[in-house]
Amino acid sequence: MTADLTGTVEAEPLDRLGFLLARHGAIAHARVEHAFKQCGLTPRQGATLVLLGESGHMSQKGMAEVLEVDPSILCGILNDLENTHLVERRRDPADRRRHIVALTDEGGRTLDKAQDAITAVENDLFADFTPEELSTLRSLLGRVRTPQSDSACT
Repeated sequence: MTADLTGTVEAEPLDRLGFLLARHGAIAHARVEHAFKQCGLTPRQGATLVLLGESGHMSQKGMAEVLEVDPSILCGILNDLENTHLVERRRDPADRRRHIVALTDEGGRTLDKAQDAITAVENDLFADFTPEELSTLRSLLGRVRTPQSDSACT
């Protein structure tokens, strides 16, 4: 351990929190990506299905806002999901300029498989944690200053 100019004790270089978060994040990301791939999805497609699974259906514009992606990127994701019959877009009867996106039955089945795969990844990653520790970890990670609007996320 070393002390910085303010006398604060720092961890050894590879034990620094930034490195630890980066390493664990990269491993978790790779495992989640693999789980989605086993279901025929990319991570963005998986996140889109998860959102639709929670909401039932949503406007395309609303989805772009919640997922914090450019509408043109979302359009490409939805095109791929629609081509594989996992989602459907239809005009909003109340406003013909809007598209409403919904899961198809096949999309629901794929979402169920993806959810099971992600649960298996999380169960493996966090097997040594108690429910209380997981709650604390979730709370602490929620306070880390990494907004989705950060350029690294786009």
